[in-house]
Amino acid sequence: MLDIYREIVEIIKSGQVAALVTIIDTNDSTPRGIATKMLVKPDGNITGTIGGGSVEAEAIKIAIKAIQNGKPLRHQFVLSPDKEPGMACGGKMEIFVEPIVQPPTIYMFGAGHISVMLAKICKLLEFRIVVIDDRKDYASKERFPDADLIMTEDFENAFSQLPIDKHSYIVIVTRSHHGDERILNKALLTKARYIGMIGSKSKVKTIFNNLTAKGVKTDILEEVHAPIGLEINAETPEEIAISIIAEIIKVYRSPS
Repeated sequence: MLDIYREIVEIIKSGQVAALVTIIDTNDSTPRGIATKMLVKPDGNITGTIGGGSVEAEAIKIAIKAIQNGKPLRHQFVLSPDKEPGMACGGKMEIFVEPIVQPPTIYMFGAGHISVMLAKICKLLEFRIVVIDDRKDYASKERFPDADLIMTEDFENAFSQLPIDKHSYIVIVTRSHHGDERILNKALLTKARYIGMIGSKSKVKTIFNNLTAKGVKTDILEEVHAPIGLEINAETPEEIAISIIAEIIKVYRSPS
């Protein structure tokens, strides 16, 4: 079992995903006992075993689905000699499947005052924080001590270096309208679950019109959260940061 825990640590360090299957209840004749564990990877490879046979094969399929959904679940098997050769009698076995997935990542394009405040709040909520800016004086560890990654890079070039996926949340808060438009154009090509852009309604309308003229479909733009954040009449960087993270949490906690 120690091998399983070691592998879980390596999976988390390397940014991979898996699912831990644990037997949580048994009744009568079952191949393994309570607390037996099996680690399942997305390709179906396993470490450990909960007894083999058709039950284990089905548990692997369930674990792979849990990895894809990112949600834990319980499942009960009713065993019988017909389905599990070698068993003297039937029994029941219940498993708990716990997906091991990376924490959601917030990509902050722009390292201004709002991002500084947002990073502090994100740290408390255990989000992974990535800050991108093309200014070294702004994208620094001094300003963002809680960031997991800080990139001093041209905004558009940064996208090719970032593993943005369905667990990613993009916040666009740069210092210029032109910069926001360029980033949004790139962000729309990603699989990010959330894309938010700061700006007044008139600015947002102008940028949307520009992107529509370039061929971006209207229904895609309608998915962008702009102006960014929940409407709470926020004015200060702290208040705006709270409105942004509140909106992100709303999306994060909503069914996929």
